[in-house]
Formats: sequence, structure tokens, C-alpha cells
Amino acid sequence: MINIAPEIIDSIQRALAEDIGTGDVTTDSIVPVDATMRGQIIAKQNGIIAGLDVAEACFSLVDSRVAFTVQVGEGELVQDRQLLATISGPARALLTGERTALNFLGRMSGIATLTRQFVDAVAGTKAVILDTRKTAPGLRAADKLSVLRGGGENHRIGLYDMILIKDNHIDFAGGIAEAVRRAKASANGIQIEVEARSVDDVKVALSLGVERILLDNMSNEMMREAVQLNNGRAKLEASGNVTLETVRKIAETGVDYISSGALTHSAKVFDVSLKWIK
Repeated sequence: MINIAPEIIDSIQRALAEDIGTGDVTTDSIVPVDATMRGQIIAKQNGIIAGLDVAEACFSLVDSRVAFTVQVGEGELVQDRQLLATISGPARALLTGERTALNFLGRMSGIATLTRQFVDAVAGTKAVILDTRKTAPGLRAADKLSVLRGGGENHRIGLYDMILIKDNHIDFAGGIAEAVRRAKASANGIQIEVEARSVDDVKVALSLGVERILLDNMSNEMMREAVQLNNGRAKLEASGNVTLETVRKIAETGVDYISSGALTHSAKVFDVSLKWIK
């Protein structure tokens, strides 16, 4: 088996089980057990490819005899009608695994393509494009891998690897200072980020020695003021209503990070097809 994170293998196994169920009744009724076939995976648009290794794993988990040869690298820019991979092996396995493999490849490449557009939009600034936890349930590892392959970076993977104090936490604790105090008391070395809804909130967070501040839905003018006030002390992250049309102006405020849920929740599936060779 190729080298893929266990979380992604689990996602593939669930997807295959969901699709195959008790068996591929169409393929099994038409295709002989000993039949073989070969095909080509073709791009049907321009964009960034991500997930060929995951597609290969889909077929391998159906039948380890499937041969899968990639023709392009992960994160590579491809053109419409470009050959992405060749595939051959037991016909039943290829037909049964086809849709699951293409579903993963299409979703992952779509996320990578959109991510690269955001990354290109902020080129020349210091801003780093980040994803969020707005991923498809059960597909977080694959979604976040796609962001990496598109040239972005991952924010926290889940609720366990960073303390992110958001507005509801702050309101529950009665204010930023108390929320940060409680977080620091149990942080055990985990990085703390706190959400700021105003420049005054930024001042409070800085006075508490917070390492990272989330500038939530602030105007560009407010973010520029926050950057000047911060003067490099904490890492500043812009978030909220970030689009391809607005991201460049946000980056030019001088923030360190820009996070966007759109990378994973609004990416259009990349169009790929599997053409069988007679």
C-alpha cells in the first residue's frame, strides 16, 4: 500500500463500503471474474492536481493487483485533456472502484486549485493562506492535505492541537482576560490564539502576552491599525468573509495569516474522467 495517512485510508474504506455495500451487482453480473482492462485518467479542465495517490489507494483497497501509474506530480498545474494517470488490472476492481477514486481526486484537486488561486492572489506579501475546520465531515485529513498541495498551510487540525478562544468562549468567561487566564492555566504548552472583534480587543490580547490574535471580520482600516499597534509582537490572522476579490487588499494590511473556510467548503469539484482503452 502506498504511503497515505491512516485517517485518509479510513475515509477511503468508509467511502468504498458506502458505495459497494453488499456488492457491485451491475459489474458482477456483466463482467467475467478473469477479465482485465486498462484506462487513462484525464483532466477535463486546467488546475492543480491533488489526490492521485488517494485515487490509487481506492483501487488498491478493492484489489491489490491493480496497476496505477501517475503521469504528473502532486500540486502540479495541469491542462485540460492532459493525461494524469494510467491504470490496468482486473476489470471488476477497476469498474467497482472508479467512482470512489474519481470522487476523491475531483474533490481534492478542486480544493488544491482554489487554494492556489488564493495563494497566487497574495503573492509578494507576507501573508500565508490558511484553511479552517470547515471541512466535509469525515474528510478533514484529505481536505487539509489538498490545501497543502495547493500551496496553502493548515490551521489547527481539530479542537485538540491549538487553543482558539472565540467570541462564545470570551462571552462565557466574561471577557478576554479571564478566558485567557483559564486557557493559560491548562494550556500545557499548546499555542493560544484569541479572537479580537475590535482594536481595543487587540490591545487587551497584547497586554496578556497572547501569541496569536484572530482579527475577526475587521475592516481593512482596522486591520492596518492592529498591525501597527502589534508591531510584530504577536502573529495576526485575518478571518471572515475572505474571497478571491478581497484577499489581496487584506494581505496588504500586513497581517501574517489569512484563513478562509471557502478553501474547503466552497471549492468546485475538479473535472476528471476515466477513459477505458479497448
